[in-house]
Amino acid sequence: MAANAVLVHHPQALHYKFNEQHPFNPVRLTLTMDLLRQLGALDEHQMVQPAPAQYADLLRVHRKDYIEAIAALSSPSPAPDLLAQAGRYGLDFEDTPYFSGMHEAAAAIAGGSLHAAELVMSGQTQHAMHMAGGLHHAFPERGAGFCIYNDTAVAIAHIREKYNARVLYIDTDVHHGDGVQWMFYNDPDVCTYSIHETGKFLFPGTGFVYERGDGEGFGASYNIPVEPYTEDDSWMESFTTTVEKVAAAFRPDIIISQHGCDAHALDPLSHIHCSMRIYQEMPAIIHRLAHHYAQGRWVAVGGGGYDIWRVVPRAWALVWLEMCGHPLLRTDHLEQLSMPETWRQRWTQQADDELPTSWLDDSASWTPMPRRAEIARKNRETALIAVQDL
Repeated sequence: MAANAVLVHHPQALHYKFNEQHPFNPVRLTLTMDLLRQLGALDEHQMVQPAPAQYADLLRVHRKDYIEAIAALSSPSPAPDLLAQAGRYGLDFEDTPYFSGMHEAAAAIAGGSLHAAELVMSGQTQHAMHMAGGLHHAFPERGAGFCIYNDTAVAIAHIREKYNARVLYIDTDVHHGDGVQWMFYNDPDVCTYSIHETGKFLFPGTGFVYERGDGEGFGASYNIPVEPYTEDDSWMESFTTTVEKVAAAFRPDIIISQHGCDAHALDPLSHIHCSMRIYQEMPAIIHRLAHHYAQGRWVAVGGGGYDIWRVVPRAWALVWLEMCGHPLLRTDHLEQLSMPETWRQRWTQQADDELPTSWLDDSASWTPMPRRAEIARKNRETALIAVQDL
């Protein structure tokens, strides 16, 4: 697993901001990249600035009238008649409100994921990470769940059209990767895999095991919904026992993974009780699968994560450290390693919470979840059902 990775970033992605009170805050990107720089794990020569996605790129997955509406609503003063139609496109609600410049910011993000995919598929690098990507809830005709353009779907559509390659999409966000799933629900050469909190209790209310694909795509969609208050051991058991089987059965040409880190116990928008441990272990598994089945071709994108000070920077940094083979991850006692003090000093005054001092959490000191055994049993049964045909 030789280190051969690039980090794709467009400065315009930092303008993907709905408002000051909105939980989706692009400072997550700045915090993570600064953490990696303070660690000495990210140099400028490892970074690539992509071009924004063009209309033709977006049209591969989004409707023309939707793109035009996004562009028009991006004006500082949209026309009154257009404002009245914003709800038709899912853009006048609390979770995904329109904002000035949103087309430019969202197109930059879509272009980043597309460029990351092209770099890997063309052989210019084995691995590419695009932290700003992972906006997996956007649909062809509407935005939803903080997502305007579905950047990962744009990248997958590009891969399918230009390279006719088989794509395994692995979504580890606590929310079901619904937009990506439904866009490729009929395509047997795009396998979507999502592990998430069950839709019985969490947005977007989908992602059940019976969602298996349709038509020629039947059997190329896998969902692993877990119970509220799932902890590390059960989450990782559900993940490892299913993703290994899916990858072995599908045998992809490339893996694209979405690394939303909102299954952490500190995240305010979900009910899962995991620690930073899963965000060290899942990228390592995906990395190994990419080398075993896809000649190392691996693209990683960001996604959700709303404890922006204590969780997101560590989780996304761990993906990059795994991707580039950083020696920090070779230690047997990562939980004892301290975060860079220079990073903590730089951001302490701005942080809403006390910044973490170590890379992993001391979850042994956490109060055990009631019904732990019952939750683990239910998750085990669900995982077995999800991959029973493999």
